[in-house]
Amino acid sequence: MEEESMPSSPTVSTDPLRNRGTAFTVDERARLGLVGRLPSAVETLDEQAARCYRQISGYATDLQKYTYLDQLHDRNEVLYYKLIVDHLAEMLPIVYDPTIGDAIKQWSNDYRDSRAVYLSIDRPDDVRASFAGLGLGPDDVDLVVVSDAQEILGIGDWGVNGTDISIGKLAVYTAAAGVDPARVVAVNLDVGTDNEVLLNSPEYLGNRHARVTGERYDDFIDLYLKTASELFPNALLHFEDFGPSNARRILEQNRDTYRIFNDDMQGTGAIVMSAVFSALKVTKESFAEQRLLVFGAGTAGTGMADQISAAMIRDGLSEDEAKSRVWLVDVDGLVTDDMTGLPNYQAAYARPASEVADWARADGLIDLLTAVSEVKPTILIGTSTLHNGFPKAVVEALAAGVERPILLPLSNPTERIEVMPADAVSWTQGRALIATGIPVDPVHYNGVDYDIGQANNALLYPGLGLGTIVSGATHVTDGMLLAAAKAVADQVDPTALGASLLPAVDNLRASSATVALAVAKQAIEEGVSTTNHDNLVQAVEDAMWQPVYPEIVE
Repeated sequence: MEEESMPSSPTVSTDPLRNRGTAFTVDERARLGLVGRLPSAVETLDEQAARCYRQISGYATDLQKYTYLDQLHDRNEVLYYKLIVDHLAEMLPIVYDPTIGDAIKQWSNDYRDSRAVYLSIDRPDDVRASFAGLGLGPDDVDLVVVSDAQEILGIGDWGVNGTDISIGKLAVYTAAAGVDPARVVAVNLDVGTDNEVLLNSPEYLGNRHARVTGERYDDFIDLYLKTASELFPNALLHFEDFGPSNARRILEQNRDTYRIFNDDMQGTGAIVMSAVFSALKVTKESFAEQRLLVFGAGTAGTGMADQISAAMIRDGLSEDEAKSRVWLVDVDGLVTDDMTGLPNYQAAYARPASEVADWARADGLIDLLTAVSEVKPTILIGTSTLHNGFPKAVVEALAAGVERPILLPLSNPTERIEVMPADAVSWTQGRALIATGIPVDPVHYNGVDYDIGQANNALLYPGLGLGTIVSGATHVTDGMLLAAAKAVADQVDPTALGASLLPAVDNLRASSATVALAVAKQAIEEGVSTTNHDNLVQAVEDAMWQPVYPEIVE
């Protein structure tokens, strides 16, 4: 008797981009060789998502929920994104900041699998082959997120453990803006680590040596940029969580040559610009009238100073005049030009020592309270990661100097925020215009509910990336960043007492589409767009991947 031929191996069930688990129909199971591989029930995607939500709700900790989602991501990509999109505000803090920080600390110990590309500085000849192994052609990739994990989310250097930061960033791009997950690549640059705990851990999976610096590091970055841009010429190259000096240098040296974007410098600065745009609608002032004091002068803080001072220049100030309206306070107090060893990103804003010679000092330093009292800033930004870094005396001094101060304590998570909004509202008698780096409940004060907007980069960078992809922009320009910031700010009316400066993340996909449209229009206006669309609104909508099961082609 002739044997009946059997379907081929069920590879579709092991491909997360095509697997649909219990949603495979009876006919599909027969056709794809899945008979007997699944329970009898055939579920819809909605039914699967509801079941997954019940499952994840049963976990006690966010880290357990992160692990559940990570495993779902590796098993069924459509279902993973369906679950996240249906509960976006709830899931974002789990798939990314702050929970991802805890996952990164345990990454080597808990290693399961990873879809990232690992590029080792010890094996530069493997870079091209590592990308080639993906089997993706020059028109197959829209976005690459890369990190060397030197400065992860305020928790520092985590070497190869930081791989999940690239994967998590891509997840937000897809969930928030519909960037096609089949057209993205996560990359970890393993250049070593200075984290002694990792270097002495038997479980650590990365290169076991100190971070490589200097010319060899720069050559490796150049190799990555040249190779990635050659193999994927249409891709946006997103840099994430690089150390302060490296981040700034890489961006400045390469932004005119490659299609690159650094979220820590540009994205964070742009979302702060959104908050300031909204606040200035309340104060009815221009950027040229502002005095900015940044507490915590790292990559993020100086990136904000860069963008706000650039806005001052657009409002008519000279470059020197704009820089003269910016003050930085770091661990050694007010940054002045007589300090030795200042990194280049701080030196640009160092105040003349002669200007502050008569200011009060404590232990030889000009502290934050003195700086606030003397400067009378209209905008006070906190990126220090110092919990309670804005004590009552500082906040009261801020409120004494200006009628409606713009107060942005942006450090996160909660145990690192400079001041809790409830205190800031009370200490300023409700006059401060506040946005934070963490989600907080409305503050009830003197009969008014104050909605506190979260300066969450996810409001901005996914739409910026989508707009760049849709327009085919050759570069991410300052004008595109500004357009994104304005598009976010324009989604709220901040003029009512207690109104938020920023939109909520609940309707993030619609918000990202709005940002993408503004960015694409700006790219066209500046002449950096390389695509033509009869209807740009429809082009943005068509570009947004939706979490639905595609037709199976076998």
